Amino acid sequence: MHFAALPDLRAQRAPEDPCVGDDAVELTNAQFLTRVVQAARVLREHGVGPGDVVGVILPNGVEFVVALFAAWRLGASVTPINPRLTEAETGYQIADSGAVVVITPEPAPFAGSLPAAALRDDRSGEPVAPSTDPQSLALIIYTSGSTGRSKGVLLDHANVSAMGRMLVEVTDMDDTDHSLLILPLFHINGIMVSLLMPLLGGARVTVTGRFQVDTFFDYVERVGPTFFSAVPTMFMMLAELPEDVRPDCSSIRFSISGGAPLPPALIERFERRYDIPIHEAYGMSESTCVVTVTPLSGPRKPGAVGLPLPGVEVAVVGLDGRTAAAGETGEVVLRGPNVMRGYLGRPEETSLAVQDGWLHTGDVGRIDEDGYLVLVDRIKDMIIRGGVNIYPKEIETVLGEHPDVFEAAVVGAADTRLGEVPVAFVVLRPDSALTTERLLDHCGGSLAKYKHPVDFHVVDALPRNHVGKIDKPALRARLGRVGADR
Repeated sequence: MHFAALPDLRAQRAPEDPCVGDDAVELTNAQFLTRVVQAARVLREHGVGPGDVVGVILPNGVEFVVALFAAWRLGASVTPINPRLTEAETGYQIADSGAVVVITPEPAPFAGSLPAAALRDDRSGEPVAPSTDPQSLALIIYTSGSTGRSKGVLLDHANVSAMGRMLVEVTDMDDTDHSLLILPLFHINGIMVSLLMPLLGGARVTVTGRFQVDTFFDYVERVGPTFFSAVPTMFMMLAELPEDVRPDCSSIRFSISGGAPLPPALIERFERRYDIPIHEAYGMSESTCVVTVTPLSGPRKPGAVGLPLPGVEVAVVGLDGRTAAAGETGEVVLRGPNVMRGYLGRPEETSLAVQDGWLHTGDVGRIDEDGYLVLVDRIKDMIIRGGVNIYPKEIETVLGEHPDVFEAAVVGAADTRLGEVPVAFVVLRPDSALTTERLLDHCGGSLAKYKHPVDFHVVDALPRNHVGKIDKPALRARLGRVGADR
């Protein structure tokens, strides 16, 4: 089913049932349809039509959701823009995407700027029927740009609809469910898993503002969600709340973690404390979000990121292009109806990423005997020490198992003799007196000596990019500065 028609379908089936809300407003299905149609009329009056791009620079809230569906109703696509970007970064995305209208919280100095309040127009007008071409573009999601200028990932409505259907199937989503949306809506995870999937499955959505660890469980107890999706950092922060925080989480039947693998020790600690199952998912913008997920019913294997979604093929290939056998390590590739159309205006990069229908992820992994995907690391993060491959994730997992370590990141540092050597950045728990010598001893019990970090930097926090992932380029740059200072 085309998402542009979803507001109409929900309003026809259950007009008075709750649809989407935030701290300021709660909309039924009928009210949501009315708001979407009103907003679509306003966008049409501002020249938006089929094939156009609408930029949305809004914080999490109902207004974002209305703008998204209003643009789709007209056959336009949406490029969500992180409100925290600088003016130059925002200007780049607007220009690169070709956005004709940019919806903002207030009037802004961008061509085509339209305040979100202008979308709330209750004047009567000609009805706007939903445009339902499955090949029309739905989203232009910009990557984090850690290796240069951000790239626009082109996702059409066939991609988005397929992903929605697959997620509904694997989560058993229905009209008794309630999504608590805590991830940013400028990212594909927030849009796809926390918003579109539940709406397609008949569930309701409560949108929070920016995630605050101290108020998260207040939301849980107040609105009674049945699931939420989060990134590892959020689960870490929730697991570290004071021991006297004992919220009622009985409404939640599952949670989903994406963005990076979770340390098994953290999963065990979080689940034991809150009795909320964590199901790990793996994916990327180029795959319309999810590729694999730990099944809700079935084995959950610590260290694995689950089974492929129905309709998605996942394989591991070696450097020679040969498909690896079970247990062998190589690059993770995938194909299915969720693979992106391509990168906006970058045909050469598109052809490198998608070859013969297979999306090359740049991730190193293996598939076990039961078909579960185990991620080893990013290819670009791999450290080659004296000709031997070292995967930082393996070292990070071992460091994270020490009770005094909150989190850790490992990157390669240049070495004149060996080429590269591993260096660890570690965040310790409060009041810890852990020394680097004891950390090295801890590594000795689980890691071969050539994998041991040659240096440890104890830091207050690890740098992160705008989607919450550890910013390893920044850590590598810091090592360069440290070397220069020496």
